[in-house]
Amino acid sequence: MSTQAYQAYQNNSVETASPGELTLMLYNGSLKFMKLARKGIEEENIELRNTNIQKAQKIVQELMVTMNPDYSITREVMPLYDYVNRRLMDANLMNDANILEEAFEIMTDFRDTWKEVIKQTRQQQFGAGGNA
Repeated sequence: MSTQAYQAYQNNSVETASPGELTLMLYNGSLKFMKLARKGIEEENIELRNTNIQKAQKIVQELMVTMNPDYSITREVMPLYDYVNRRLMDANLMNDANILEEAFEIMTDFRDTWKEVIKQTRQQQFGAGGNA
């Protein structure tokens, strides 16, 4: 597949995704950038580490600003997002893979929970054929 065709596919995926799928894409993106940042720490590549931690932080910040304050879950989740954001900053400042791993594990839990929410929502909407 050509680069141009792949880019068109990616754009279409984002444009046609449901809000739940977009949130899942954000979680996956944050995890991808944390993996790249970990590689930067391992390879002592400051630019790779810094760039990708900042990208992960921007995603966490986007998740924070899109939360609806009218829902009680927001009061429970927001401190965790804030904690992850601070740990990402600490990992970057201290060049610490263990701190980065802590943030990675929390975001993995969020992602896995969100995947389950999407799965259950599809099953409710479409019956057993909604598994993806």
